[in-house]
Amino acid sequence: MSVLPPPLSRSTIVTALRSAGCVFAEDEAELILSTAASPAEAAAMVGRRAEGLPLEHVLGWAGFHGLRVAVDPGVFVPRRRSEFLVDQAAATLGDVWHGAGSGTARTPVVVDLCCGSGALGAALARVLGRVELHACDVEPAAVRCARRNLDGVGQVHEGDLFAALPAGLRGRIDVLLANVPYVPTGDVALLPAEARDHEPLVALDGGDDGLDVMRRVVAAAPGWLAPGGSLLMETSERQAESALATVRGGGLDARTATSDELWATVVIGTRPR
Repeated sequence: MSVLPPPLSRSTIVTALRSAGCVFAEDEAELILSTAASPAEAAAMVGRRAEGLPLEHVLGWAGFHGLRVAVDPGVFVPRRRSEFLVDQAAATLGDVWHGAGSGTARTPVVVDLCCGSGALGAALARVLGRVELHACDVEPAAVRCARRNLDGVGQVHEGDLFAALPAGLRGRIDVLLANVPYVPTGDVALLPAEARDHEPLVALDGGDDGLDVMRRVVAAAPGWLAPGGSLLMETSERQAESALATVRGGGLDARTATSDELWATVVIGTRPR
């Protein structure tokens, strides 16, 4: 690990980051200086960033949907485009939040599947204000990280997809967030080194066409969703039609939502009432 020589200044950090190929060196320097507890820690952080670690792993946190979410080394870094997934989930909960027209509000049941750091569940809980939240991931490092982020907010379970969830959630889930891996296996090598080398492969690789995990989720989701409950998954624009067909094939009413600003595509499947 390289360490910057004294004196440590903002300009010194910016120069070091630029030399390492960081496009937004000025912004990253500000984040490092505001996070580090000492000049020595700042220098060490710059060294790790120059070695290619994701900025979020260097800082120990990521900004997401107005939150500062802890992100440990080896844990998938939440992308800003996934804020659109959270917004769409909140929008689908309108009827549930208002008692589905009955005049009796109730607490929505939300599951964050493949939760990684737990960023999506944490953000949605913040938006809703009241929620029964469960999150799960197969990666132990992600589970440890999510438990920190969701402490006092929701329960985090370790295991493979629905096998990790309490059986009592069957037929009760109002919103099922599933930010499944959707990168085709052949494209993983084309990802930026920050993701390819420092994030878990299980959080990136979606199989030959990128939809393998999505198919598994869709096959089981109808049995876990409440009547009128929705499954929301992020996908790429080029996969959207195949993802829609997959969701419809699982017996759910399907549609897509897109954000040009965030370059985000979300496929939404709703269990008929």
